[in-house]
Amino acid sequence: MSRPFPSRHFSSSGSFVRVNGKIRAREVRVIGADGKQIGVLSLGEALTLARSQGLDLVEIAPTATPPVCRIVDYGKFRYEQAKREKESKKHQHATMVKEVQLSPRIDPHDLGVKIAHAIQFLCEDMKVKVTLKFRGREMAHTEYGFQVIRQFLSEIAPYGHPDFEPKLVGKGINVMISPLPRNKRAKNPTQPESGGAPGPDQGGSQNNKPARNESKGEAGPQQQGGFTNNPFAQIEIKQAG
Repeated sequence: MSRPFPSRHFSSSGSFVRVNGKIRAREVRVIGADGKQIGVLSLGEALTLARSQGLDLVEIAPTATPPVCRIVDYGKFRYEQAKREKESKKHQHATMVKEVQLSPRIDPHDLGVKIAHAIQFLCEDMKVKVTLKFRGREMAHTEYGFQVIRQFLSEIAPYGHPDFEPKLVGKGINVMISPLPRNKRAKNPTQPESGGAPGPDQGGSQNNKPARNESKGEAGPQQQGGFTNNPFAQIEIKQAG
């Protein structure tokens, strides 16, 4: 059966505040509208004093002995309380956690993609939960899974650090990674350089030019057939006259 009114044992940590006739204590310690303590009064005397000033008697410390009440305009009191709660929430940093799943036989390219995602999350001040799951007979060789986890942690070391050592839980390895402080963290690799795009003299277009051997004026090894080390480069082909 639901109660139409708050329970007698309602927690004082909630938003419920007793006002005027809802206060149950026989004696209360009263704080005046100017913030000065008036002293311990009976509940009736405190209510009469508040009404004579056209204000309310608000219980602000119900767990004290005797409870502490304040003479104040209840509407103004609720407004100030809501404002304080809003300000406190602004300073609370909600930590987001992103999960990255691995496998002991993950492809090196896929591992690189997972590492890039984790680095991006860490650069955005998010935590990363890394989970490596074993399937079937893979549980007989958990050392391969720990090897993948260690490689993963070494790659993201400039951006984050593990909160604890990787541990085997059930059929998987779990580890939580927290981002490093911004002044100690490496730069986000996805952000462009502040210097702008490189010019033709800074490697912008010269990468498309064939490499030349300046001492002989001949094309370098990349020009000869597209091979870095061409095994047929020293063979001299004679044309039939």
